[in-house]
Amino acid sequence: MTHTARRIGRSLALVLPVVMVLSGTLAVTSVPWAASDKDSQLLAASSETVSKPAKPHAPQDVLREKLLVELQEKDPGTALTALQRAVEQRPSLARHCMSIARALGKAAVEQYGPARAHRFSRPVCDTSFASGVAQFS
Repeated sequence: MTHTARRIGRSLALVLPVVMVLSGTLAVTSVPWAASDKDSQLLAASSETVSKPAKPHAPQDVLREKLLVELQEKDPGTALTALQRAVEQRPSLARHCMSIARALGKAAVEQYGPARAHRFSRPVCDTSFASGVAQFS
């Protein structure tokens, strides 16, 4: 009896790993993330962090970020001049000019304080920069 049990044990010891590897391989190839369609891809169950794909930035958002960096590196006057030129070059940005100028006003108050930021005011986008400075003072 023990001889038969050993024989069955040895057979299982050889066959079982092969069966497990093959079934695991087949399982991985049949899951939805193996599909070529990117919309049907799923995350692994063990994944804890999920990152969303980056949205393409709108031109006004790109301009706002660029001007805020320019304000930090140089001064608000340079950023306002660049805003005015950008709106002249791309008239489609004119409807966003006021919000961008207000954002520049807020950033100028944060960096320079209300009194010094107000000195950079000029009539760009209906004095929205000045209203942004006043609003966040």
